[in-house]
Amino acid sequence: MTGMRLAKFIADCGVASRRGAEDLIAAGAVTVDGVVVTTPVCFVDNTNTVTVRGREIRPRKSTQIYLFHKPLRTVTTRNDPQGRRTIYDCLPMQYRSLKYVGRLDFMTSGLLLLTNNGGLAEQLMLPKTQIPRTYIATVSCRANAADADLDAARRGMTVDGVHYRPMEIDRISDKTLRVTVREGKNHEVRNVLRACGAPVRQLHRVRYGPFELGKLAPGEIVAADQKTIDALMKTL
Repeated sequence: MTGMRLAKFIADCGVASRRGAEDLIAAGAVTVDGVVVTTPVCFVDNTNTVTVRGREIRPRKSTQIYLFHKPLRTVTTRNDPQGRRTIYDCLPMQYRSLKYVGRLDFMTSGLLLLTNNGGLAEQLMLPKTQIPRTYIATVSCRANAADADLDAARRGMTVDGVHYRPMEIDRISDKTLRVTVREGKNHEVRNVLRACGAPVRQLHRVRYGPFELGKLAPGEIVAADQKTIDALMKTL
């Protein structure tokens, strides 16, 4: 970073808007290399030390999102008390500082998002964001089971005292369903399909918001397209 205006630097660090940064400067709350600066006509680069109200500030890292194909029989956590293999055991060392977005349970495979932006990870998991997650579910049910058996899930239903919002369910074959949810409660797909008489045998996530698993192999990780990341963040 070379020759950036001080107010823009402060805004890029997430401290305030550009106008708010100018007000902080005018109020004498900003120092550059230990010297109070009261005019916005000041330029800084990455060799300067900037503080606001006595606290050093640094530019935020650009947000990165990665698509990871979580293998079966791995736990979405950093440390498992039962000693089971975790997703971080599968990841190359350079990705182990990333934060996962939501969880896939031990026996669920497929798309798991990882990011360097903890705040974004929390936003993507909030039910109010209504971000769709799509799964392929292999179920145990009658070969001639009617779609009507799944209508309760499509309308939204309560299972064991927990209310689940409506799901989109399409039948791929007699025992294979494509299920899209927008809430992300614990074991949501498994609990609801079990209550509908179609218990899940295998569950595999293929999509999370605008991101698709595609042909990514189990254990592989790839960076998401930056344009897709930028477009997603504008919607939050």
